[in-house]
Amino acid sequence: MRMVFYGLLIVVIGGLAWIRLAPSDPQVWHVDPHVTADQDLAGGVRRRIQGDRAMLSNLDDIIRNTPRTQRLAGSVEDGHVTYVSRSRWMGFPDYTTVMLNGDQLEIWGRLRFGKSDMGVNKARVDGWIEQLRNMAAGS
Repeated sequence: MRMVFYGLLIVVIGGLAWIRLAPSDPQVWHVDPHVTADQDLAGGVRRRIQGDRAMLSNLDDIIRNTPRTQRLAGSVEDGHVTYVSRSRWMGFPDYTTVMLNGDQLEIWGRLRFGKSDMGVNKARVDGWIEQLRNMAAGS
């Protein structure tokens, strides 16, 4: 019985280590978000808002100042940036891609592991958009 317990413990710890340490391949995650309309998905969210390069730059500042979030690929100058945000306790990675498409900012936040993010990406992305709008209203 003890061997089964230790075996399961090793599998659980190994799985958690993989979630936290799994590499993030930019070729997989830094893709065109293809946002045609706002969508709330089981594993993420898609948003489309009016914007320009200055708004993309402001949004980049907001996102990079979010705890446990870093840029994975791209740049404001490219008009296409992907970020990785990790959950506090388990380190689950979520990916958010922002792309300037004409006069629209397309934003796609999605999970990597599992089938449902329980609204985490929606709350995060909508919070960023709210901060961006507040910033624009304050100028």
